[in-house]
Amino acid sequence: MTKKVFALILLVGLVAGLAGAAPALAAGELTVITSSAEVDFPTAITFDIAARSGAAITDIRLNYTIERRAFARVVGEFYLHFTPSTSVATDYVWDMRMTGGMPPGARLQYWWRLTDADDNSLTTDPVTVVISDDRYDWRSLTEGDVTLYWYEGDDAFAAELMATTQTGLTDLAADTGAVLEDPVKFYVYANSDDLRGSMIYPQEWTGGVAFSEYGTIVIGIGPTSFSLAWGKGAIVHELTHLVIHQVIANPYSGLPTWLDEGLAMTSMGELDAGYVSVLEAAKDSGRLISVRSLSSPFSTYASESVLGYAQSYELVKYLLDNYGRDAMSALLNAFRQGSGYDEALLAVYGFDRDGLDSAWRATFQ
Repeated sequence: MTKKVFALILLVGLVAGLAGAAPALAAGELTVITSSAEVDFPTAITFDIAARSGAAITDIRLNYTIERRAFARVVGEFYLHFTPSTSVATDYVWDMRMTGGMPPGARLQYWWRLTDADDNSLTTDPVTVVISDDRYDWRSLTEGDVTLYWYEGDDAFAAELMATTQTGLTDLAADTGAVLEDPVKFYVYANSDDLRGSMIYPQEWTGGVAFSEYGTIVIGIGPTSFSLAWGKGAIVHELTHLVIHQVIANPYSGLPTWLDEGLAMTSMGELDAGYVSVLEAAKDSGRLISVRSLSSPFSTYASESVLGYAQSYELVKYLLDNYGRDAMSALLNAFRQGSGYDEALLAVYGFDRDGLDSAWRATFQ
C-alpha cells in the first residue's frame, strides 16, 4: 500500500523568470540566453536551453537534484545531444515512465554546465521547480507538522480528516513510541479514480500512497459518508507507513513487509470481518504463510495478499499484546541501526523469524 501522480500538463514557474529571456550568464563569451522547464506530469519534464558563444559550443549537460530525505546529496546528470555550433537551442526530455514520478509538492533544482571549443565553461545558478497540480483549486489546513490540501468538501470535511490524522499520530506514539520527525503533507483527491488517473502505471486497487522520502501522502477521499469512513482508516494506515519509515530510515536495510504492513493495519483498529474470514479459512486448511515468506513483498494474487495483510496484523498484535510498547520501540530502533530481520528480533525478543512464527501459531488456535 506504499509507494506510488498527474495526468496533465503543469506549467512550472521558475525562479529565473521564464516568460521571456532569462538574464544572461556568461563566462568569457559563453552565454546562456534562455532556460526553462515544462512538466508534463507524470510522464516527462522538458528542459529547454538556448546559448551562444564565440566558439562552437561542444558540450551541454543538465544537472539536477531532488529535495527529499536522503543520506547523501545525489546529483543526476543528463548529456544533451546536439550539433556543435556557436548558437545552440536544444532540449532534454526526462521520461519519468522510465525513472518513476514525483508527488505533488515535490521540489527539484536544476542547472546547466556548458563548454565550448575554446575550453570556456559555464555553470548556471540552480533554478527551483515546484511541482503542483493546477487542475484543482486547492485549499489547505495546517495543524502542527501536518498540512492537508483538498479541493472537494467543506471546511468541516477537512477538519474531520485533520482530527483523524492527529489522533492517529497520538495513538501510534502510544503504541510504538514512533513520532513524526519531519512535516507531512496530505493531498486529498475527491476519489480514487482521480488519484489513479494522476499516477504512472497505477494498480487498479490503489486508493492511497505514502511517499515517505518526500513527506507526502496522496489519497482519494470524497466528502460522502461512505468515502469518509473508508478514508479515515486509509489516512491512518498511510500515515503509519510514513512515520515508521522516517523513524527507521537508514542506508542499510528496511523493514520486513509483515512488520511494515502489520503496524499500519493495527493502527486502524480491529481487523475487518473479511480479513478475519480469510485468516480463519487459511488456518483451517493449513495455508498460513510463514513469517519468513511474509518478510518479502506480498503476492500479487488478491487472495494471498489479503491473507498476508491479515497475518501481518495478527503478528504485530501478538508482539504488542505480549511484549508491549517499549519492546516494539526497541525493535524499530534496532532496524534504524541497520540490523537484519532475524538479528533485530533476536536482540529484542530472543527469537528469530522462525521462533516468532512458532510462538504466534501456538496462540492462534
